Amino acid sequence: MKRSTAVMALVAAFALVPTGTASAQAYGNGLNLEMARKCIAASEAEARKNNWNMAFTVVDNGGHLVAFARMDNTQLGSIRISQAKARTANNFKRPTKVFQDRAATDVAVLGLPGAIPSEGGIPLMLEGKIIGAIGSSGGTSAQDAHR
Repeated sequence: MKRSTAVMALVAAFALVPTGTASAQAYGNGLNLEMARKCIAASEAEARKNNWNMAFTVVDNGGHLVAFARMDNTQLGSIRISQAKARTANNFKRPTKVFQDRAATDVAVLGLPGAIPSEGGIPLMLEGKIIGAIGSSGGTSAQDAHR
């Protein structure tokens, strides 16, 4: 799904590029609170523009919480879902959409410990290494990925 111009500009500004494959990407350092807050701010701006109430989570390369935000009137279930999407994207080195797509033909993916098969989690890259991930929840899968 297309990403907003604002988010792409933010991502480019920090050289954070979502990875679409589970290649032999290494984990790296570099994600800091300022970067995480900017990722959330850009995602929140896109959600506001589309009138979606969402929760956003950014984790570091170890899957640990760096930043979180929940917009007013967002369903409470989206808190943990956004966290799970961010951790899944980081820990499995791939967007959560991969699990969603695979579940359509292989239900075994539903039993993978720590994997959430719902679009909205994306690894963040810096200089070719995964430095963390962002997860969004509150809308449809397509809306959650639209940041």
